[in-house]
Amino acid sequence: MHFYEDHTSTWTELGDGIRRKIIGHTPQLMSVLVQFDKGAIGTPHAHEEHDQIAMVISGSFSVEVGGEKRFLQTGDAFIAPHNCTHGVVALEDKSTLLDQFSPCRDDYLAL
Repeated sequence: MHFYEDHTSTWTELGDGIRRKIIGHTPQLMSVLVQFDKGAIGTPHAHEEHDQIAMVISGSFSVEVGGEKRFLQTGDAFIAPHNCTHGVVALEDKSTLLDQFSPCRDDYLAL
């Protein structure tokens, strides 16, 4: 698959006011849109294998990475190398992150 067209893709509901769309992937890289309702929480966690960069596409978030807290808005991003604890709280409705993972999150493809 060489192209992603947003109008042909539907959101996968994850519960608790969070949904995602997989944009594309290769074995080494994955891009995912993750949208949050206001107040929805991306529970702090760490990835054993995956490095992650998340860019705020819309809205704003309270973000904690490696014990450091920041307010991020559209155009900002955070980097969470593997084994680095990170989490977010959406401060506006439909706040959206573009998550990039390396390598691909095979667990996302299994759903």
